[in-house]
Amino acid sequence: MTSGTGTVDPAAGGPAEEDEAGPGPLLGIGAAAARAGVSERALRYYQQIGLITPCACTPAGTRRYSEDDLARVTRIRQLQVLLGFNLDEIAVVLRSEDRMAQIKRSYHHEQTSDAERRELVGESLRLQRDLRATVEAKRVAIEGFLADLDARIVRASDLLSQMTAPAS
Repeated sequence: MTSGTGTVDPAAGGPAEEDEAGPGPLLGIGAAAARAGVSERALRYYQQIGLITPCACTPAGTRRYSEDDLARVTRIRQLQVLLGFNLDEIAVVLRSEDRMAQIKRSYHHEQTSDAERRELVGESLRLQRDLRATVEAKRVAIEGFLADLDARIVRASDLLSQMTAPAS
């Protein structure tokens, strides 16, 4: 839908609009969902459970998504598909990654003291170790699942061999 200024309303599925603050093009939920490869319902649910927060809303409450928001949705999908994390596990990962980004900004701030930097690095190290432990637990579970499948394959192969062996 076109406004009186000749721009297209992204909520109607058209091109993105520019936000006055300048974060780049903002997308309505339909366009954002299409670009991210998820449903509008998924975006709403991710927001409801706190995994994403659209960077802007119109006065009427229409959500607007930035490239950073879409990158976060991509990260959520990677954690689901690649690592098999559930949404609770993803929330933990995202909170840790968000905190590490805050730590990085604080570390590089000119008013941060050396003592504060040491504390920040220590916290970052703890967060990274916790994330590694989370991924390692998933890896161990997957290895256990694979071992069970391998054992079933061996049993089925043995049974098939017995069934197809010539009778003596």
